[in-house]
Amino acid sequence: QAAAEQSAAEQAAAEQAAAEQAAAEQAAAEQSAAEQAAAEQAAVEQAAAEQAALEQAAVEQAAAEAAAAEQAAAALLDPELVDPTIPTEEAPPIEATIDDGTGEAPVITEEILTDEGVRSSDEEFSTPVDGTIAAEVGSNANDEGLSDLEKILLLGLGAVVVGSILNNGDEVVSNSGDRVVVRTDTGYTVYKDDDALLRQPGTEVRTETFADGSTRTFLTRPDGTQVVTIRDAQGRVLRRARVFADGSEVQLFDDLTPAVAVDIRDLEIRNRAPRSYSVADLDREALRLALLDADAYDAGRSFSLRQIREIVEVRDLVPGIDLDSITFATGSAAISPEQTESLVRLGILIEEFVAENPGEVFLIEGHTDATGSESYNLALSDRRAETVALALTENFGIPPENLVVQGYGEEFLKVDTPLSEQANRRATVRRITSLLRQVAAN
Repeated sequence: QAAAEQSAAEQAAAEQAAAEQAAAEQAAAEQSAAEQAAAEQAAVEQAAAEQAALEQAAVEQAAAEAAAAEQAAAALLDPELVDPTIPTEEAPPIEATIDDGTGEAPVITEEILTDEGVRSSDEEFSTPVDGTIAAEVGSNANDEGLSDLEKILLLGLGAVVVGSILNNGDEVVSNSGDRVVVRTDTGYTVYKDDDALLRQPGTEVRTETFADGSTRTFLTRPDGTQVVTIRDAQGRVLRRARVFADGSEVQLFDDLTPAVAVDIRDLEIRNRAPRSYSVADLDREALRLALLDADAYDAGRSFSLRQIREIVEVRDLVPGIDLDSITFATGSAAISPEQTESLVRLGILIEEFVAENPGEVFLIEGHTDATGSESYNLALSDRRAETVALALTENFGIPPENLVVQGYGEEFLKVDTPLSEQANRRATVRRITSLLRQVAAN
């Protein structure tokens, strides 16, 4: 009897084990089927996502092609409606931005600036504005007697001699050492060192010059503040940042990120009428409100510094403050200390704006009357803009890196006359902070 009961128990246990094994196998089969179904579902979703991405890319490509076609069509109708800052073909990367150690090592120069090597706003430039360099210049960027700008242009563009054709097809029409004016397909352009304004006594300057003519410059002040600038082969600033002694950083502008083309026709339609004020007509509060008026209009996008400099419809999105009280003698780019007194209200306000927001940027424009050649007036107006910016930094607590200078020659006359006209020989200030692309971390 005991043996029978033992056999029955063993049989029951075997049947239970078999049932459990079958259940486990069934659960494993169901798990495998579920995983297979999930994998198939994931594959379907991945395929759908890839298809959606392809369709989105096709839509974006079609939109880009349509925009390019529209831009090309606009160019045929009116070349002035095309954004001149957008390259027609992809340019090689700026060597000063490459830190992977693969390129040719830069040429490094270091110096400490003194009073003797820095111009002040009441001094004339050391060379005439229509200076011409006609001597033969070799291809060596260390040629004796050349300015830093000329060495950079020679290295990046192949020539600085008046009458020569640069590597980019532009023709050199004047060279004063600090400025080279070239004739392009669309008019005249002035090349200059955008860091010239930052060269103040006591500053330590380290410049890395690369084989393509681009530069990376570190300017260190006695208080430990450092300004880092990248410029292209034309001396044009592409990126500028200020690093404080505590390590915090403010990036002022960055033109290395590809810019979206400006729809100039749309700006013409949407833009308010350009606003222009005379600094002499405004008291301190009215002047402050005029500068704040730059924030009143939202263009729905931001712009590169180059777009602001080169496209008047973009600049006109913010008001211009004409410095009517600053006058220049014919052919002169210097202003007397007495004239700087008229900058007090504006200078103090700019100082306050920058103290509140170290990322503020102001454009200082130079303009001339219509007497003289177009190339002469362009270089002269650019020098005058630099002089006004110098006066602002010399007399107020305004960091020079927060100012950008640009001359426009006789292009934007206030009084339409070919004759000598004092009102046309002027400087204009615009607060362009709201137009610039700035890093969110600022």
